[in-house]
Amino acid sequence: MPNCRGCTLVYRYGLRTRVAIAFALCVAVLSVAWGVAFFAAIRLSEDRVMMQQLQVAADSYPSLTTNLRGYTEISSLPESLRGWAQTHPEEGMYEFSAEEFHVAVIPAENEMQRAYVVFDVAGIEAASSEDWWLLLVISGVVGTLGFLGFGLGVFVMRRAIAPVVQLAKAVADIDPEKLSAEDRKRIEASRFGDDEVGLLAGTIEVTFERISAFVERERYFTNSASHELRTPITVIMGALEILEQSDLSLADIKALNRVARATHDMKTMIEMFLCLARETDDGWYDEQFLVIPLVSKAMEQQRYLLRGKYLDVNIDELANPTVRGHPQAFSIAVNNLVRNAFEHTLGGQGPISIRIYPRELLVTNQLGGDTVEDVFQPDVTLSHGYGLGLGIVQRLCERNGWLFSLHVDEKHVIARLSW
Repeated sequence: MPNCRGCTLVYRYGLRTRVAIAFALCVAVLSVAWGVAFFAAIRLSEDRVMMQQLQVAADSYPSLTTNLRGYTEISSLPESLRGWAQTHPEEGMYEFSAEEFHVAVIPAENEMQRAYVVFDVAGIEAASSEDWWLLLVISGVVGTLGFLGFGLGVFVMRRAIAPVVQLAKAVADIDPEKLSAEDRKRIEASRFGDDEVGLLAGTIEVTFERISAFVERERYFTNSASHELRTPITVIMGALEILEQSDLSLADIKALNRVARATHDMKTMIEMFLCLARETDDGWYDEQFLVIPLVSKAMEQQRYLLRGKYLDVNIDELANPTVRGHPQAFSIAVNNLVRNAFEHTLGGQGPISIRIYPRELLVTNQLGGDTVEDVFQPDVTLSHGYGLGLGIVQRLCERNGWLFSLHVDEKHVIARLSW
């Protein structure tokens, strides 16, 4: 905060009042400066005219002549003015620069005639070179006053909005997730006075408090949910492993396999949702992994969707790329794309093509006209397994810096995952 007395008085008022005072102060200072400058110019001109006239009189001493004369007859006028006077000019003031005369036409005693007052300014008016120098001086003074006025305006306005700038800098340096006691002190509303800036500081202070509390609740929830959700999944998976060692019928084995797949999918979904909910990734998004094993695993997990459809699946391993990011997120994204292709392709409409390039993965399948609308829905929820739509795939890709796109026409769907 400025510590000068004038600035302290200014800061007692609200922001709008301070801006108005600053503007009025600049206008007042500039007005006074311009007034002083014009007054000085007028006085200088008056003094110069008097000094020039005195100099002309001194040069003609001892026979003093006067530059101001009156004429009632045209014939007595200076020869250069006689032709003009014969045109009977109207009453008024006239200037003849070439002849260096200023003439006033006034009514004479005889109303039909005119009287002429002639002021001979020869030797009194400044020469052209002096006019240019005078213009240069005036321009310099005007430019200097304008520059000083601009500087004064910037200075005063900066003083007026200094609390806003101070608040902006304080807010810019604060991390809402790590709001310390020092941060709270810097944005404390009482530091900015009882005005618009103080109101804004108070609102920001409350907002940061709410954000900090929300982040803390989010961390507590994700930590608690991570334990509470994983525990029953672990119990279920342990029970399934025990059941697999028992003597079961073929129908029981099929049911057990479905439960195992659903449990595995639920475990993967919980892991990924918790990972997306966290602001920190604990370095999970910087792993490097191979693409082909995850694609093969996804095909194996979703192959049951092709039962009874008699479809061919062509996989072209044109490269063996590695990707940097979260392997579980990549696995979930690939599983969703493979599941969509397997589930939405009708029997006899194959083949399904999966191509692996150095920088992208393409999953292409044909589909019937009645399923085109479903694929167009970015947030469509599948009825089996993950329950993750393409919107979640998009979020996973954005979080890892990958690119996902979906091209749909009347007969084909092309899903592209680039890294």
